Amino acid sequence: MREEQKKTIKERYEQSLQKGERFWPDSIFKDVLMALAIFVLLLMLATFVGVPVEPKADPSDSSYVPRPEWYFLFLFKFLALYGQIPLLGKVEWLATVLIPVIYLGALTLLPFIDRSPNRYYGKRVFAIGIMAIMVTSMVSLTFISDVPTTSTDAVYLPGLLQTLGGLVVPLAGYFLLALMNFAFKKAPAKAMIWTTAVTVLLMIGLTAGTVALAPILETVEVEVADTLEEQIVAGQDLYSVHCVECHGDDGSVTVIEGVEGLEGTQVMAINGRDVLYTLNDDSMAEVIAYGRPDAGMNPFGRAYNPEGLTKSEIDYIVIFMRYAWDDRYEMPPMEPLFPALAEGEAPSYEVHIAPIVKRYCVSCHRAGKDNLNYLMTTYEEVLTSGDHADQNIIAGDPQSFLLLTIQEQTIPDPETGEEMIGVMPPKKALSADIVDVFLRWIMNGMPETAGEAGALSTMPAATATP
Repeated sequence: MREEQKKTIKERYEQSLQKGERFWPDSIFKDVLMALAIFVLLLMLATFVGVPVEPKADPSDSSYVPRPEWYFLFLFKFLALYGQIPLLGKVEWLATVLIPVIYLGALTLLPFIDRSPNRYYGKRVFAIGIMAIMVTSMVSLTFISDVPTTSTDAVYLPGLLQTLGGLVVPLAGYFLLALMNFAFKKAPAKAMIWTTAVTVLLMIGLTAGTVALAPILETVEVEVADTLEEQIVAGQDLYSVHCVECHGDDGSVTVIEGVEGLEGTQVMAINGRDVLYTLNDDSMAEVIAYGRPDAGMNPFGRAYNPEGLTKSEIDYIVIFMRYAWDDRYEMPPMEPLFPALAEGEAPSYEVHIAPIVKRYCVSCHRAGKDNLNYLMTTYEEVLTSGDHADQNIIAGDPQSFLLLTIQEQTIPDPETGEEMIGVMPPKKALSADIVDVFLRWIMNGMPETAGEAGALSTMPAATATP
């Protein structure tokens, strides 16, 4: 390039620098474009990714630990770390008010503090260094927000690392940069760059070490029924576990039988108009949550029982009752309880047996019930628990106690001849297709997973005989 052309370009560049950029319309136009791009991005995320559905808020749930949204997690962790400094005492006001005000004030006053006309990053090392440490600190604190700050251990290494990375190192970096910029104004830019780089790398390393050494916390996934069909199914399963023992599977029971402490208690049938037309959804939910002690019904809400039903679960039961028994509501098309079996196909526990057991068996066959210690809440319990564990389920044996009882045959005591085990379920027989699933499952060796069932050389279902 010729010298004259270089000179011309440099003059134009200098003129552009002196002229600057107009706030209107130049800067506003750029801001509008960026805002539009962010809006489109958020719209696409909301449409194609969405927000995870969570259960309804339950004020009676004392076990719930509130946490802020992800964009406040760094401040949440910052408060937790400052709370570990013994000399400061109660420091909530320091971490939640004073420090954020200082940060925001510094950002607001930054144009007045740094009045340099230079745009070249090499001449704005102080401002860029402060911002780099600040952003790295926010990201690091967000990453370690789930790591406990304390432990019962004598030396809790993750707690020490996150205190260093979240407090000590960034504060040291701020102090050194401020010292070099204001006290030693002739400090070379390279020194400030190295200080920033070392601080950032130390914070990243300490954060990685904290995450690597942090204890693995078990997270409980909460299933939330989103569609009406899912809510009805969830309500029916919950009703089967908590309600069917007293009210029957169709809500028609008027005299409770076979429930210890409530034997002979007269109750109102809950599947008729006297209940469904008289009580609205909120009233029905309150009856379930708070109970009716004068009528022998215990409360099922968490206000009285930490292990009780959540507000969402109670709502699911109400929805099931409405659509199953209220003639003003039309039941939507529902998926079957389990997939239909093809000729010669072996069922599995996870696909076929588990939903059946949950719907028809768990209400009685769980801890704390009179069930000869036969529990059915897990695969292992179904196979190995009970006073007659060696006879309840025997692979390939149609005389297994479970198969006999679900086909309405009682099991006599071998010594006295009196009834030892009654028919199951005691109030209403299982349908033929459910009995067929149990028969095929036991005759094929009780496979647990769908993969195990598919690999079997299937056998046809056999009919149990006395």
